[in-house]
Amino acid sequence: MNSSSMEIDNDIQQELNNSKDDVRDKNKERREKDRERDRRDRDRDRDRDRDRDRDRDRDRDRDRDRDRDRDRDRDRERDRDRDRDRDRDRDRDRDRDRDRRDRDRDRRDRERGRDRDRDRDRNRDRDRDRDRDRDRDNLKNKYKEKEKKGENIISDSIENDQDVITSTKKVPISIEDLLNKKQENISFEKPKFLTKEERAKIALEKRRKEVEGIRKRQEEERKEREEFFKVAQDNVRRRSRSRSRSRSRSRERGRYRDRDRSRSRSRSRNRSRSRERKDESQMSDNSEFHLTSKEIQAIRERFMGGERKKRRIRRMNEKKFVFEWDASEDTSHDINPLYSHKHDALLFGRGMIAGIDVKEQKRQRSKFYDDLLERRRNIEEKDRAGQLLEKQRKKERKAAWDDRHWSEKLLSEMRERDWRIFKEDFNITTKGGNIPNPIRSWKESNLPKNILSVIKEIGYDEPTPIQKQAIPIELENRDIIGVAETGSGKTASFIIPMLVYISQLPPITEDNMADGPYALILAPTRELVQQIEEEAVKFAKPLGYNCVSLVGGHAVEGQAFNLRNGAEIVMATPGRLKDCLDNRILVLSQCTYVVMDEADRMIDMGFEADVNFILDQLPVSNIKPDTDESENTLTNRINKTLYRQTVMFSATMPPAVERLAKKYLRRPAIVNIGNVGQAVDTVEQIVEFINDDNRKRQRLIEIINEDYQPPIMVFVNQKKSCDVLYKALDKLGFRVTTLHGGKSQEQREYALLQLKNRVKDILIATDVAGRGIDVKDVSLVVNYDMAKNIEDYTHRIGRTGRAGKNGTAITFLSNYDTDVLYDLKQMIMKSSISRLPPELANHEAAQTKPGTIRTKRKFEETIHIV
Repeated sequence: MNSSSMEIDNDIQQELNNSKDDVRDKNKERREKDRERDRRDRDRDRDRDRDRDRDRDRDRDRDRDRDRDRDRDRDRERDRDRDRDRDRDRDRDRDRDRDRRDRDRDRRDRERGRDRDRDRDRNRDRDRDRDRDRDRDNLKNKYKEKEKKGENIISDSIENDQDVITSTKKVPISIEDLLNKKQENISFEKPKFLTKEERAKIALEKRRKEVEGIRKRQEEERKEREEFFKVAQDNVRRRSRSRSRSRSRSRERGRYRDRDRSRSRSRSRNRSRSRERKDESQMSDNSEFHLTSKEIQAIRERFMGGERKKRRIRRMNEKKFVFEWDASEDTSHDINPLYSHKHDALLFGRGMIAGIDVKEQKRQRSKFYDDLLERRRNIEEKDRAGQLLEKQRKKERKAAWDDRHWSEKLLSEMRERDWRIFKEDFNITTKGGNIPNPIRSWKESNLPKNILSVIKEIGYDEPTPIQKQAIPIELENRDIIGVAETGSGKTASFIIPMLVYISQLPPITEDNMADGPYALILAPTRELVQQIEEEAVKFAKPLGYNCVSLVGGHAVEGQAFNLRNGAEIVMATPGRLKDCLDNRILVLSQCTYVVMDEADRMIDMGFEADVNFILDQLPVSNIKPDTDESENTLTNRINKTLYRQTVMFSATMPPAVERLAKKYLRRPAIVNIGNVGQAVDTVEQIVEFINDDNRKRQRLIEIINEDYQPPIMVFVNQKKSCDVLYKALDKLGFRVTTLHGGKSQEQREYALLQLKNRVKDILIATDVAGRGIDVKDVSLVVNYDMAKNIEDYTHRIGRTGRAGKNGTAITFLSNYDTDVLYDLKQMIMKSSISRLPPELANHEAAQTKPGTIRTKRKFEETIHIV
């Protein structure tokens, strides 16, 4: 009983324990679920906060870019309004000066007329006073005569004369007459303004009177001429009748004279008859009154104005003298017959004539010496002569072998002269001392085999000129400044040596990935950084290297996530890289290879302070000392010493870039390819003058419909114009996309990707895409709006004609582009495949460089008579 109750109690106790354990487990599971739910909620809140921060940063960057673009557009519009106001003020001043000259001329004419009227009135008053004095004298004489006749007569005459005198006395002028006269004088003194129509009417009336006077004079002269001709004809007839009568009488008297005298009289008679016929014919012609051609020409010039012969102006670029020899100018054969029958000089021994091929002379004269020596020599001498001749032939063959072209020689056979010719062929110039010879092909470049295989896979068959010279210099661990044309392969010229440099360093691992990258590439714009990234990934990815780009427009967190496993190469814009350095997202503790692409562009965009800040963050432990020992390549190679290397590419060298190079580069080698700042010779430049916007748009549609293969790039100056032109072309069915500063970074990348993948055929862009953007096979570039300076124009048209291919650049010019016409004219004149249109060649703004004062000569001045 007790045992059974104990068992029951044990069972109950066990069930209670089990139920407690179940409750405890359920509570534990509930707590775990709650804890898991709280963790998920915290993660969700953290992700939401991170997304919110990312969106806030993106909005902040977008607002900053929008404010910057708005300020830039506002400044540009303000400058344009200022220029327009300046032109308007200049026109207003010119009109004011012209009106002032007209008023001065009218005032002088009125004063001259008043002086003439005043002189006329003075003469009239003088004549009146003279007549009055004469009348007074006559009256006095009458008084004296009447005194002799008697008193009565005198008294009567005195009374009558007094009446006459009183009647001839001068009456004073009334007040009204004085006021009227004063008013007339005031009206004469005031300048009277004449409108342009009134002046034209007065000039026409004056011209009509002159023409009527000329016609009257011509009519009078014609009548006088007819009367003169009539009188002369009558005189000639009378003279001819008298001559005929005298001839008949002389013929009767001389009938019996000798034959000689009769013959002489007959000859004189014939001569006189011919003269009479001539005079009569002239008189008959004159009687009909026909004007000669000279008189008609004189009348035409009098009424219509003569044609002025323009004086030919010799241009400064025309040849003043002709230095070429013309065989027709040779007059020596007329001086002496020896010049016509020349003989060869008589020479003795082994003499040669200067200026004639020595080998040809030897060949012509050797026969005589061979025959002479053949007769005089014995067998041993003949063998010796044969050996000497064979030696001479070997020497000539060796000289001919050395004169081969450099492309036919091996690398070991190249001499200094061959390298000089090689550089001239590719237009390569270098400065800096101890410059290594360029590479002729990839096989001769001494690059590692893995990098050569990557180059072959990418499809680089031959190196470009900048790659031929820049790669050997960079492989020697030497600083370099490269100046090359757009589209010349600059990107690969610094990426390939960079990979060789990185391959000599230890790989990036967990131990050193926090110290930052090995190499840093700086570029001014986001598009250029992304283009460099695309090119670098082609080379670095097969070699196992990681490349990361840091640009604005993307979230900082995403770019930091890309750096979590480290990166050998970082490409960035100066602004975003400085932000990353300030926020400790990235450090440059082991960065020893720096590339600055488009350095002048970075300085122009205001990144000079950021670039100096970034370069100051680099380590100083491996800076190359400024000594001759550090420049010894052989010693550095033996000691395996790797100094920090800085590479700079720039289109120009302003003072700010020179300061940067002097501060951070050590004895750099300078490489120039082609002519700096000029368009490549593979681009045909076409210029058209169009001022109307509607006509310009219609002309653009006509050009697009021609045989140009896509892709096509159209450049404008403003974002608004870009959008308006996009809508116009999109309505017509063209596949168009846009690229400007108002677009976000994702929209920019998507637009370029559409153009590269041939999804879109036409890209309408501002100068954001004008520098450094590489789109393959661009056949046409249209400058819908001309660039503000010639540098931007050069970079725009450099988007076509890249990598040795041909391209076309069409530019629309208007009256607002006068500041760049001179530089544009000079650039087109230097192009071998472009034609300079006469509109640009003869344009006034294209004759002198803006800012220079050109004094005109006297015959070039134009005088405007109003």
